[in-house]
Amino acid sequence: MEKLRILCTEILPWRLLKAQAEQDLGFELEFLEQDFVGTQRTAAMSPDSYDVYDQCFHNLDIVWHWRAIQPIDVARIETWDEMSGLARIDQGPSQGAFNGAGDRPSSRLYVQSDATLGDTPTGRISMLPTVYNFDSFAVNSEVGNLDVDRDITSWAELLEDRWFGRVSLVDEPAIGAFDLTMALMAAGRMQVRDLGNMTVAEIEEMFSHGMDLARSGHLAPFWRQATEPVDRFASGELAISSIWSPAVVEMKGRGLKIRQATPVEGYRAWHGGMCLSARLSGQKLDMAYAWMNWFLSGWAGATMARQGYYMSVPERVRAVLDPDEWDYWYGGKPAARNLPDPRGRPAIRAGEIRSGGAFRDRASRIAVWNTTMDEHNFLVRRWGELTEAAHGRGARGRRAG
Repeated sequence: MEKLRILCTEILPWRLLKAQAEQDLGFELEFLEQDFVGTQRTAAMSPDSYDVYDQCFHNLDIVWHWRAIQPIDVARIETWDEMSGLARIDQGPSQGAFNGAGDRPSSRLYVQSDATLGDTPTGRISMLPTVYNFDSFAVNSEVGNLDVDRDITSWAELLEDRWFGRVSLVDEPAIGAFDLTMALMAAGRMQVRDLGNMTVAEIEEMFSHGMDLARSGHLAPFWRQATEPVDRFASGELAISSIWSPAVVEMKGRGLKIRQATPVEGYRAWHGGMCLSARLSGQKLDMAYAWMNWFLSGWAGATMARQGYYMSVPERVRAVLDPDEWDYWYGGKPAARNLPDPRGRPAIRAGEIRSGGAFRDRASRIAVWNTTMDEHNFLVRRWGELTEAAHGRGARGRRAG
């Protein structure tokens, strides 16, 4: 039998899932991991090179525009009726919850009768909602002996002089630009009409502030791979940075006193998903549906919960997770014992509470979703210049913090 080829980024911890999935499914899986930009480009331009495309909703538009993917029949998704409303409908997990600006998953989930994407429910979807999270930035609480929950309450902290030379951002314009812009807004240095769809002038203003920060040495080189900030925090090079939850869990497992901040302005949210190549048919298409259904069946969700990710079918995850793990990761309760990371190594210490608390509390504080804005191409060009400046000056411009 042929392998099922899955084009993905490091968001999908496929090395932890592959053996179990192949055992349960009865066929081989081949994972084609690339960085964010490369994965999107391959998905759009070479739909014959993969069978399933796994990335995020904010990476969807260009792939759908080029008709590189085909609609997914929700009747073939076994857990569709169990799926969280966060992705399926245009509201948060509770009435009155703040949805956030930008590319909410529901805004491009359903395939409409004219082949456009929208939030009006139909029997076909563009991308199957899978994992998601609410991100902010990480702080080394040992620097200055801080209580992060009490002392660090705003995105503006990224601009504070006490972190000079030890501040980093994620090098992905549809992500890192929001972290910088929210910091500038929170500090009162700029205003934005629509955070999810900034104008050329607003992007230019953000870029100008960013260049000042890079040239002065305040910003250290940006990071692209999620594992990179782990070593840089461990070495003392970084003290505060954009972060993704697997890196936080890894650092906790190493004994670093790292805490994710809970900014009053809200989180930057993202939602992952899976798409079907337009070239799929027959047995390969059946295999792709089998893989997607397996992914939502619980085991994968439990594995990913241990690195801080939520799954779109939470009750399936709850059935597999140990109750102590569920209480910590989803319930916001103190860890009843030391809890493991996805590889089974101790990571979360007994008594610790997840930053931001319970799922519902965290989900109700979304400031913006990762977004591909109308002026994305302009943003990418400017972001590239900013990245080069941070890499060129970050290491040389430091002073003691």
